[in-house]
Amino acid sequence: MTLAVLLDASVMVALFDDNDRHHRACVDRIRRLPRGSELVTTWPCATEASYLLSPRNHLVLLAWLERGGARLVNAESIELGEWMVWMRRYSEQGKALMDLADASLIWLAMKEDTRHILTEDQRDFLRYRLPDGRAFEVLQ
Repeated sequence: MTLAVLLDASVMVALFDDNDRHHRACVDRIRRLPRGSELVTTWPCATEASYLLSPRNHLVLLAWLERGGARLVNAESIELGEWMVWMRRYSEQGKALMDLADASLIWLAMKEDTRHILTEDQRDFLRYRLPDGRAFEVLQ
């Protein structure tokens, strides 16, 4: 059985930027994933990571994705309505705004039936709840 593990932009940035303070920890976390785990992410997360990386490193990230380093899942524009509901909900709570990449991971968690996530944005993902009320499990 395959365990889908969501991959946030923050971890992709740390993986492909040797100077990122979380680089070593993220590499180690990926190596420690249980056998049969599959990294899964969305285009908004890949786009955010690509934007944040240097030109050289973002091409290495894209080549890794092309080779299947993580499965990229497409969403249709019809999904945006639900994503905007979550973005409004978490933005109205007076804390940091939920961005499109984070909303896409809530959608992906439901689609893949998983709560497991690799992220350096633990503060937000520990407060986010899936539509069924479950919390994310941030893998350490």
